[in-house]
Amino acid sequence: MNHSVFPKSTRSRISTWAVPFFSVLFVLFFSACAAVGPDYVAPAPKMPDDWQTQLQDGLKDDPASAELLARWWDTLDDPLLTELILQALKDSPDIRQAIARVRQSRASRSMARSAYYPTLDADGSVTTQRKSRDSSNTSSGVEQEWYEGGFDAGWEIDVFGGVRRSVEAADADLQAVEADLENVRVTLAAEVARNYLEARTYQYRLDVAIANIQTQQSTVDLIESRFEAGVTGELDVQQARYNLENTRSQLPVLRSGLEASKNRLAVLTGQIPGSLHEQLQQRQPIPVPPIEVAVGVPAETLRRRTDVRSAERQLAAQSARIGVATADLYPKFKLIGSIGLESLHSDDFFDKSSRFWTLGPSVSWRIFDAGAIRSNIEIQSALQEQYLAIYERTLLTALEEVENALTAYAEEQSRRDYLKNAVTAAQRAVDLAQDRYGAGVVDFSNVLDAQRSLLSFQDALAQSEGLVTTNLIVLYKALGGGWEPYAVAE
Repeated sequence: MNHSVFPKSTRSRISTWAVPFFSVLFVLFFSACAAVGPDYVAPAPKMPDDWQTQLQDGLKDDPASAELLARWWDTLDDPLLTELILQALKDSPDIRQAIARVRQSRASRSMARSAYYPTLDADGSVTTQRKSRDSSNTSSGVEQEWYEGGFDAGWEIDVFGGVRRSVEAADADLQAVEADLENVRVTLAAEVARNYLEARTYQYRLDVAIANIQTQQSTVDLIESRFEAGVTGELDVQQARYNLENTRSQLPVLRSGLEASKNRLAVLTGQIPGSLHEQLQQRQPIPVPPIEVAVGVPAETLRRRTDVRSAERQLAAQSARIGVATADLYPKFKLIGSIGLESLHSDDFFDKSSRFWTLGPSVSWRIFDAGAIRSNIEIQSALQEQYLAIYERTLLTALEEVENALTAYAEEQSRRDYLKNAVTAAQRAVDLAQDRYGAGVVDFSNVLDAQRSLLSFQDALAQSEGLVTTNLIVLYKALGGGWEPYAVAE
């Protein structure tokens, strides 16, 4: 407690100069409508009216439905995929971490707002002091006790807006962190879907490989019987065998990839690796994309993108911090006061004569600091320029991601159609080669080439089927889909 600045004789009254001083102070306070520092204005970059990529293969420039984008996975009509995504959005450690960051930011905002209000401290002390009777170090002394207790109060009046700017920055920081939480949801939903598609694609490729192994095993059996009958030579037998074993060698790689996808899905949903093996054991077809996909226009996408919103809010927060730094150039006005009891004896500590109180204004102004305040203002201004550059880069990256996703989705559909034609032709080539080999028109190498080509095209088609849907997921993510207002417990 600090009340010694007031003589004891004046602690029971307010000095005559205090009233006019406070009158001027409150006039300044209530007339200070604007805080120092720049008033933030959100950037308004010029965006293209349409996408540069030509929309085709089901892509439409119709306005994208916010409800559909929020739960884009419903368009794939796969109940298990929907279940896994919703479980991840509820139980993933990434979500819990992001929610905790929101709570942290809310507490920081509350801390900033607390500067609007007075502070009150309570303290008490009992002091024993010993004084010697004379100058002799060996003489007996006199002990005296001092009892003191009370409350100290202080209130800084935000005349120049430093506190207001601090709260403004805290509000923007909270909004940025909330956007980050939404971005975690967007990314998590997309990652679950991509790994789910990867698992289904591996299953598809395993089915293709197994079907080819069965066909090639039948060919080996046929060639061996022909060899035993002396119709063909051993070369054909060995060629048929190495073709079969080469196809079998692909199974461990595919099974390993499938297991990794299942384990990754378990981790994304907040479970121990291996927990989803039973759910994913049964083969299911790769989810088919909808016939049409509405993508809207660039301006809609940028308003919906959570990373763009976060970057803009971070820029707003940094703009407010310039005001916080600028406020240090000006004086700070405070009201300080204290009330309490003090006595030399404990038995009369609570008597009326032991009471005291003090009240008065306080002004502090940093006159000289070797340019530290102005250097800090320059630092905060430079940081604002950096955040503006980050915001602009985020905008460009968002547009780039959508343009790339539009192209990839459309082109992969074309590739898939070509591969379907290739598989049809390769299957016909296998049938013809086998018939002609049986008739002795061609040698066995023609059969081998046809079988290898069929397996290669079928495997590529399986991958392309999965990639088409995966590219749709990437497109939905690039369009800002996969999030909706998410309540965070206070």
